[in-house]
Amino acid sequence: MFDGWNVPAVGLTGSPLDRADHLRRDPGAMVALRSRPDARWLVMDDLKPVLTQGEHPDILWAYRSDVPHDAVSVFLGLAGSKDGGAPRFAAAAPAADLVADFGGKVVDARAAAVMLGDGRAEIVAQARSLLDWHARHKFCANCGAPTVLNKAGYARSCQGCGAEHFPRTDPVVIMLAINGDHALVGRQPNFPKRFFSALAGFVEPGESLEEAVARELFEEAGIRTARVRYLASQPWPFPSSLMVAAFAEATNVDITLDTDELEEARWVTKDEVRAALAGTGDWLAPPPMAIAHTLLQAWVA
Repeated sequence: MFDGWNVPAVGLTGSPLDRADHLRRDPGAMVALRSRPDARWLVMDDLKPVLTQGEHPDILWAYRSDVPHDAVSVFLGLAGSKDGGAPRFAAAAPAADLVADFGGKVVDARAAAVMLGDGRAEIVAQARSLLDWHARHKFCANCGAPTVLNKAGYARSCQGCGAEHFPRTDPVVIMLAINGDHALVGRQPNFPKRFFSALAGFVEPGESLEEAVARELFEEAGIRTARVRYLASQPWPFPSSLMVAAFAEATNVDITLDTDELEEARWVTKDEVRAALAGTGDWLAPPPMAIAHTLLQAWVA
């Protein structure tokens, strides 16, 4: 059951940027990068990226002069060789002028991830997670004093006790329980009508990924599991999760729902999954940008 999988492409991955970690620690290098004429900024207005208009939207890369001088700005990385290694940043700022002057449009980050290909969605994910973290960590968790941005946006330093704080990523397991020729999908009460997905949950302190998979499946659906097999992972910047996708061998099929978590769960066949992925089934599958789509696609491949 677990042999020979070909992992499909995973949404929100494949960024073309070199994150250039070694430059983040060099304030002089950051000043030089910001001053380069080819430096550009991805503006996030209320954590929503500004994209170009048209049939094939792209990131609207703004000039330094288009970004308010007091905007929170973080270093994303260096563009590829075809763009001359140009510096790329992101800033939290109003987008009204960009929309008016350059015909840009402010787009919800989830919608932008659907529109953007070639790794550009990961750039939006990176920017959104970092800027959201800075907005929520203006004060030190150790002493309560104000913190300031440091290391080009990958840390904050306390002005009181000197503590350093770093962005965190919360691991979430998302999994398909497999029993013979059937897989388990479920729907939360807040899902759109007819929409089903893989089950998921946060990894708890002191817990392995495999233990989290087994616990979540049992808590939400009463399903016991044996082997667990990792498939792939995906950044999920809402606000800062890492989705870890896996398959799990189910040792029972009787479903006992936690109705606080799930409204419905069902065992489905590969033909039913193929129909859902094609948009012709009696239930709706997750979109290609979601790693739940990757799980389903890998299972039926």
